[in-house]
Amino acid sequence: MNLPRRRFLHLAAGAAALPMVCRVARAQTGWPDRLITLTHGFAPGGGVDATARILADGLSRRLRQPVIVESKPGAGTTLAAAQLARATADGYTLSLFSSAHGTAAAMYKSLSFRPIDDFSMISMVTEFPYVIATYSEHPVRDITALISAARTSGPPLLYGTPGLGSVSHLLMELLAQSANVKFQHVPYRGGAQALTELLGKRIDLMLDPPSILVEQVKSGNVRILAVSTGTRSAALPDIPTIAESGFPGFDVAGWVGLVGPAGLSEAVVQRLNSETAAVLNEPAVAERIRVIGNEPTPSGPDKFKARLASDVAKWTSVITAAKIERI
Repeated sequence: MNLPRRRFLHLAAGAAALPMVCRVARAQTGWPDRLITLTHGFAPGGGVDATARILADGLSRRLRQPVIVESKPGAGTTLAAAQLARATADGYTLSLFSSAHGTAAAMYKSLSFRPIDDFSMISMVTEFPYVIATYSEHPVRDITALISAARTSGPPLLYGTPGLGSVSHLLMELLAQSANVKFQHVPYRGGAQALTELLGKRIDLMLDPPSILVEQVKSGNVRILAVSTGTRSAALPDIPTIAESGFPGFDVAGWVGLVGPAGLSEAVVQRLNSETAAVLNEPAVAERIRVIGNEPTPSGPDKFKARLASDVAKWTSVITAAKIERI
C-alpha cells in the first residue's frame, strides 16, 4: 500500500527519534551512575556540615554511588546558592540549604538568583531550635529576667550572632518586637567568634543552634535561657521555650533541606525524596542527628517549598518593622 508523502515523512521522523527517546529513558532510569556532589554554604565543622556528612553517608549507601560533601562558605550562604543555581540539572550536583537561605532572600537587596524559583526543592532534612545563651555568672537566668533587664538597665544588653541578617539576628529582633524592648546587636564572623566573646564576658548573650554550645554547657561555662521552638527540644528537655516564658505563639525553628537546581527531573526528585526519608528513618542515623541537637524531619517537596516561602515573608516583615538596612 502506498502511503501519502506527508504521512511517510511523519513516520520516518518518528522512527528516527526512537533511539534518542531510548537514550533519554536509559539515562533517567540509570541515575545515578557516578559521583554526586553535595554542597553547602557554611564552614566545615558546623552543624550544617555535620548534617551534610551524615546524609551523604546514608545516600551513598542507598544510591550505591559516592556522595561527597563540599563546603562553599561566603556571602551569607548566597555564594553556594548562586553556584547551585548555575549547575546542570542532572542530579549530580545537590546542596543543603538552611533557614539562612530564607533570611538572605529577605535581607539582600538583589541576588544573582531567584531564591525559590531557581531551585528544585527535594526534602526537608532536619529542624532544630535556636538557643539564647549567656555566660554562667551572668545575673540574667531566664527570659523573664532578660526582658526585665532590657527594660530597666541603662546601656542595652549586647547579643552576639554569626552575622548581620542571620537567623539569630532576626530572631532576636522578633523577640525584641514581641516584648517592646531594645537589644544591641553585635555581629561576628560566625558563631565560634561570638562564643569566644561571650566566654570573655564582652557580650551578654548569644544566639545560635545548640550544636556549637553543647560542650560549653556541659562544662558549666554557658547557661541556656530558652529555646526558640514552640515545643521543648528533645536534646534540651529541661530548657523552657520562649513561648513558655511569656510569649505564647513564639515559634522559630531552624531547618536544613535538600535542594537541586531548577529543572531537576521529577523522577530524580522523587527518588532523592524517598531515599532521604529512608536514610533519616534509620535509627542509627536519627541518633547521630539528635546528638548535634537536630531532629530528622523529612517532608515532601511542596511542603518544603511552602516552608521556605513562609520564612521569606516572615523575615521580610521583621526587617521592615525593625528598620534594618538591607545589604
